[in-house]
Amino acid sequence: MRTLLTTIALLLCTVVGAQDIEKSYAEGKALYDAKNYTKALPKLQYAAGKGHKKAQYRLGKCYDKGLGVKENDETAFHWYSEAAKQNHAKSQYEVGKCYKNGEGVEKNRAEAVKYFTLSANQDNAEAQLALGKCYMKGKGVKQDMAKAKSLFQKAVTNENDGDEVLSDLRKEAAAKDEDAIAILKMVKL
Repeated sequence: MRTLLTTIALLLCTVVGAQDIEKSYAEGKALYDAKNYTKALPKLQYAAGKGHKKAQYRLGKCYDKGLGVKENDETAFHWYSEAAKQNHAKSQYEVGKCYKNGEGVEKNRAEAVKYFTLSANQDNAEAQLALGKCYMKGKGVKQDMAKAKSLFQKAVTNENDGDEVLSDLRKEAAAKDEDAIAILKMVKL
């Protein structure tokens, strides 16, 4: 009987703890979305510290962009990596960018490709575009124009963020960005 009561008590604590973490994240996200980063940070830090992958991603964004805290690439990379370990697509893309640019971690094109691939395979349009660029230029991977074109096509037709990717490419092409011009020609847009 005592073992049963102990088990029930532990289960209740686990459920209450999970609800507390989710509540903290939801409150932190609402404050983050309202651009009240200073108030969002403690709530995101609490949830992130308890392993909440979306809180870890948003906390990474705060440190990456200096939102409510001093910009810190190493700390941003840490939080993105924690969420990426939990298969969070946006975080995997951000980890790829960190490796590509050497922000918060030593530059490593092969690692960038690895993380862009993980994210692209989860239908992340930005990662599809980034991975396509790697194949187009042969950076971190053997150059493969057919694979690049396929990834670019997926990125611009992506149901979630394809319109945004296409809009950004058009703006970059208008500013005479050679890569954007080449990509738009490849996808015939």
